[in-house]
Amino acid sequence: MAEKKTDKVSIGVIGIGNMGSAHCRTVCTTENAELTAVCDIDETKFGKLPEEAGEKVRKYTSPETFFAEAPVDAVIISVPHYDHVPLAMQALHAGKHILVEKPIAPAVGMARELIAEGKKFPHLVQSAMLQLRTTEAFLKIRELLAAGELGRLMRINWIVTTWFRSQCYYDSGDWRASWRGEGGGVLLNQCPHQLDLLQWLFGLPSKVKATVAIGKYHDIEVEDEVNAFMEFPGGATGVFITSTGEAPGTNRLEIAGTKGRLVYENKELKFSRNEVPSDEFLRDTKDVFGVPKHEEVQLPEIKGISGARHFLLIRNFVNAILKGEKLIAPLHEAVNGLELGNAMLYSGLKNETVTLPLDSAVYARLLSDLVASSRYVKKKASGNTGTADLNASYS
Repeated sequence: MAEKKTDKVSIGVIGIGNMGSAHCRTVCTTENAELTAVCDIDETKFGKLPEEAGEKVRKYTSPETFFAEAPVDAVIISVPHYDHVPLAMQALHAGKHILVEKPIAPAVGMARELIAEGKKFPHLVQSAMLQLRTTEAFLKIRELLAAGELGRLMRINWIVTTWFRSQCYYDSGDWRASWRGEGGGVLLNQCPHQLDLLQWLFGLPSKVKATVAIGKYHDIEVEDEVNAFMEFPGGATGVFITSTGEAPGTNRLEIAGTKGRLVYENKELKFSRNEVPSDEFLRDTKDVFGVPKHEEVQLPEIKGISGARHFLLIRNFVNAILKGEKLIAPLHEAVNGLELGNAMLYSGLKNETVTLPLDSAVYARLLSDLVASSRYVKKKASGNTGTADLNASYS
């Protein structure tokens, strides 16, 4: 192995699919980073590597050989969901910093096991690919909430039905949209970012009650529509609605507090501020039909969602390794959004109200039963260390 450079981080990418190949390209354009190795059990995937990678990048089809021989300081893990935890653990034991794609696991119990193992390696940087945290609008919302600009939170509504997917999308990979291959549907594949942002902005709810539809719009065995109701410890309520079968779809986040309302939609953030907080006004007014007056607050222009989100997160990962920069998305925080999604799915399938924290063993049993009935059969290939046997490792 080449002598480690102190001014650069040598990065390897495991899983050269659509996202993995994109991460390779991003690493090649990130300052103080270099792509030195890639790994995929299917060697034909190496044809997806960008020209920027060059000829010097080492290629491996076995994770064991990759971890033993690849000249890398850090690893980006971008493989099917069930392989995230075992490969991340291998990376940690091989002394590599890790950046894990979302979701970090299909089930919260697996994720908690990874986080517990990660604590044994405090010298290694451990991050999750939750790049929406770099979006200006969500950073501004977080800032306004922290400053108390909305007062006491009353209601959170998020409709995110812009995740439309065709049947041919689900047919494009035999692991997709199956319990054994993917571990879930829209909550696990498309919505981890919004679920992460929900808990990042507002904290985890205390209770969740949801309805989920299995294959309502597609020939799939997992959920493609979810309607969830949440209760938060401070008294606020929330609604989360998502689907992969609706078009043109809506992405609208509405936050109501005693001091006003925030709405983020169509890349615009609007803040309507009450002149008098609603809880004070309703208590003190003598006007039978009175309503608090409000003003539209002029906020700085929000650029919306930038194509550089992955770059910002990977750059942050690199700077955390080289300079100790604070992580945007620490790996341990990725458990919270996953727990929320698992709770919604469990609630919908069992028709029960779920109290958080979610019992990981109970959820693991549910997912094990779903896996046992799954149509997908996991392919065996040299160097594939992943497992979908929940009872064996993660129950």
